[in-house]
Amino acid sequence: MPLAQNVPADKLINAIAEYLKDNVKEVSPPEWSLYTKTGPQVSRVPSQSNFWYVRSASLLRRLYIEGPVGIERLRTLYGARTKNGMKNEHFVKTGGSSIRKVLQQLEGAGLVAKASTKGRVLTDKGTSTVDRIAYKLIKDLQKDMPELNKYIPIKAE
Repeated sequence: MPLAQNVPADKLINAIAEYLKDNVKEVSPPEWSLYTKTGPQVSRVPSQSNFWYVRSASLLRRLYIEGPVGIERLRTLYGARTKNGMKNEHFVKTGGSSIRKVLQQLEGAGLVAKASTKGRVLTDKGTSTVDRIAYKLIKDLQKDMPELNKYIPIKAE
């Protein structure tokens, strides 16, 4: 079982976002990202200051777990239900531009590559980055909760 599936998603995503912000120069929010919504299902622009890095980390985790994934499938994963006035709620996909730009930046950093099949996959560098961060998180979690050693057989130093 992959290491990233043994770590809580929110902790892993935040740790990867910090890594991207500090170590990967190719990943940075474009100017327009401060003023645009991520899709038709939201009413405001993202309020987090590090939204771009969190979305990048979330996409890395999603590619790690699901393998070759295309932009349309990612749009569906990040979509939500919306209500337009008096009409009934229905599901809408999120916008594809921010997902596409993040994936292009991750490709420039060498963490993601286009697959021969449809979609994108993590490169060896991307997989090792996610594994390394997940391993550190598992070790920290095992220090705090020794009972996890029973389920995740990694020895903390």
